[in-house]
Order: sequence, then C-alpha cells, then structure tokens
Amino acid sequence: MALIKECRGKSPVHGNDCWFAENATIVGDVTMGDQCSVWFNAVIRGDVNSITMGNKVNVQDGAVIHCTFEKTKTVLGNNVSIGHNALVHGCTVEDNVLIGMGSIVMDNCYIESGSIIAAGAVLKEGTRVEAGSIYAGVPAKKVKEISPELFEGEVMRIANNYVKYSGWFRD
Repeated sequence: MALIKECRGKSPVHGNDCWFAENATIVGDVTMGDQCSVWFNAVIRGDVNSITMGNKVNVQDGAVIHCTFEKTKTVLGNNVSIGHNALVHGCTVEDNVLIGMGSIVMDNCYIESGSIIAAGAVLKEGTRVEAGSIYAGVPAKKVKEISPELFEGEVMRIANNYVKYSGWFRD
C-alpha cells in the first residue's frame, strides 16, 4: 500500500477509482479527482502548500509534485500526464496536457490546455505555455503548434491508457 501521510493536520483525499503503487508517497494537503494514478516511486508532497489534481491525472514513475511554502500551490487539471521522473513545482497546468519524461516545471509557470512539454524540457519560473503548443529545450521555448492527430495520439491516448494500465495492478 502507498505511503499516505497526514501533515500539519491535512490528509490526502482522492476520488473514485484511483490507484497508487505500493511505494508511491502522497503527503498532506493533496486533493485528487477520479481515476487518478500515482506510479512507482512517485512523490506528491502537499506538506508546505496545497496540491489539487483533476480527474484522470497520472503521475508516472519517479515523478515529483511539490510547491513552495506560503507562496505557490500546484494545480493540475483533468487528463494531465506527468511523465517519468518529471518535476512539477508550484505551478498551474490546465486540462489535457502532457508533461514529458524528465522535464522540469518551475514555480509560477502556467501551462494552458492542450499542450505538450517535451521530454527533458525546463520551464523557467513564470513561463506561460500557449494553448495547443509544444515547448521544448533548456530553457523551454515554443517549437510548434500541436496537430489534432498529435493531440489525440499523444495527450489523450496517454491519459486514457494510464487508467487502463492501473487496472492491471488492482487486487
């Protein structure tokens, strides 16, 4: 069973049909919607501020979601995929977003809906990502618009597949 801990009088809460890997860690002021999954070695630390996640959010292996004490909260919309070993910190992510493997999203970033943050990208503090675009590089910059095929084939496919994958691990 995942490590789910109360901190500073707040305990994580989650909606229906969520799945947490045995070695996932979820701490403090964390609220999740329905059909979320938190994978192996992922950490969601709502100890210093709140973390709010919509429906069908998947936090893949080794990813870390955190925020800054008394400054920044983390808010994730619906159908958000946080790739393996990504770091998402004190930011807002709208609906239908893919944050690629190993990427870093810093405080006060705002990622508009239907976007992709490429694997290994680094969003500097305060970056605003335009809806329907791909940001890549260090520091990350807009590289192109997302086609409807890429949106359906990557952003939505991954969000939906992680609901399916979590079903493989249920008791």
